[in-house]
Amino acid sequence: MTLRRLVLWRHGETDYNATGRMQGHLDSALTPVGWNQARFAAPALARFEPDLVIASDLHRATDTATVLTDAISVPLRIDKRLRETHLGDWQGLTTPEVEQGWPGELVRWRADPTWAPPGGEARVDVADRAFEVVADLQSGEACPGETVLLAAHGGLIVALTGKLLGLPLQTWPALAGISNCHWVELRRRDGIWRLQAYNAGMTA
Repeated sequence: MTLRRLVLWRHGETDYNATGRMQGHLDSALTPVGWNQARFAAPALARFEPDLVIASDLHRATDTATVLTDAISVPLRIDKRLRETHLGDWQGLTTPEVEQGWPGELVRWRADPTWAPPGGEARVDVADRAFEVVADLQSGEACPGETVLLAAHGGLIVALTGKLLGLPLQTWPALAGISNCHWVELRRRDGIWRLQAYNAGMTA
């Protein structure tokens, strides 16, 4: 089958989101609000009629994905390449704590996709590993249909969107963040990925 549409879905609220802490590869858990966000979004995402859901192996993404796959009986794959950006020494810290320990580096990180936090990875590297998942699907061997949903993380979704659209690196910081349980929709036509929706979601 030929992959024609991607839906990139961010996980629901986690305990770290609720307390303002940076997660990265830390395996934080969905809050009751996060579970409800996933349940509320599922009917809207079901209308995309995904042929497959692929989720990050971090529980916040996998648990969010299972709300949808259980509801519509769609296959679920787990792929660690869809993990969030590894934030190195910043993982588990709040923004003020990072600013105190590394003055000015948060601004640098947000402005430069090629720069990585100490001990972490750059957004360009995150985009590259996530793109491998898409490339596997585009090869046809791993793609069961035209629409695939990736259940992942905000930073990864923004980086992958920039890469799929071929945006210059210096423009990536202009892409806004993705809210919990919101999504990006991209369609492929004439060999080019085109943005159909960005940070779309349901409002309770």
